[in-house]
Amino acid sequence: MLVDSPPEERAAAAAAPPTRRGVRAAGLLLSAAILLLVALASIAIGAKELSLAQVWHGLFQDSGTYGDVVVGERLSRTLLGLLAGAALGLAGAVLQALTRNPLADPGILGINAGASAAVVTAITYFGVTSLRGYVWFAFLGAAAVGALVWFLGGSRGATPVRLALAGTAIGAALYGYVQAVMITDDAALGRMRFWTVGSLASATNETIVQVLPFCVVGTVLALLLARPLNAMSMGDDTARALGAHLNRTRALAMLAATVLCGAATAACGPIVFVGLMVPHAVRSFTGPDLRWILPYSTVLSPVLLLGSDVIGRIVARPGEVQVGVVTALIGGPAFILLVRRRRTTQL
Repeated sequence: MLVDSPPEERAAAAAAPPTRRGVRAAGLLLSAAILLLVALASIAIGAKELSLAQVWHGLFQDSGTYGDVVVGERLSRTLLGLLAGAALGLAGAVLQALTRNPLADPGILGINAGASAAVVTAITYFGVTSLRGYVWFAFLGAAAVGALVWFLGGSRGATPVRLALAGTAIGAALYGYVQAVMITDDAALGRMRFWTVGSLASATNETIVQVLPFCVVGTVLALLLARPLNAMSMGDDTARALGAHLNRTRALAMLAATVLCGAATAACGPIVFVGLMVPHAVRSFTGPDLRWILPYSTVLSPVLLLGSDVIGRIVARPGEVQVGVVTALIGGPAFILLVRRRRTTQL
């Protein structure tokens, strides 16, 4: 015990560097604090800029102007950004582990393409015009494609390569279908144009209530898969020796990624780079352990998404640039830097 140790030993123990686990835990708390600040900025910044005091009044005391702006508009937008960002980041981290490819993202399994194809079908052939209708069609499309990829990838005999190839092929075919319908149907083109760019502007409490159960279930399932996915990252034979159930783990990982990405895409449209860049960046300072990659991705992905949304509101006042455009503009150069730095360290 340190209490019974000589003063010299107690001083040496106090001066010892923190463990890697402690540093990771502290970093996770810091990331959560950054997320809180970004969320407050998302509520305070917009066409009408509000101070923190005004935000507080709008949230808890004022049912007038501030309350209408904060609670009626920005709070829903911020909450949806938190949910969608966490879902996309987790889905990306799970898919990178599942395919053993650090450059994988939710689009690699065709999930975004399935959601887009379902929405354009709903608009063109079923006359759906509201976001509430888009959500359910998009989620069903994502789920159907996830199941089809699992089946074509070999189901019980699925491997990372088969799943990636099946998802890429299905995604390409579905995006071709989407483009063909949009070109031939002006009404579909007009309605799809806003949804496909990726946006939080249409967030409502109803949308949040619709996607929240899927986000919660997908998040819990993904976090529970950290250990078996860690085992699988060392190869199938090693994973079996460690007691991992390969087929069950792959099926559950597919399910978690489909639920998470489907919910986020249904609510906001296909948003690129969040699920690709954040887990890749997180891995550079957490290492390959998914018990840390998954929580960090859950916290830091909403930071990127909400931060991009705030930037989009600032640069084009009194209008705004949609968050899907901003994440692409930020994510492209940032991801190139990450890849170049990783290549340099490997050399």
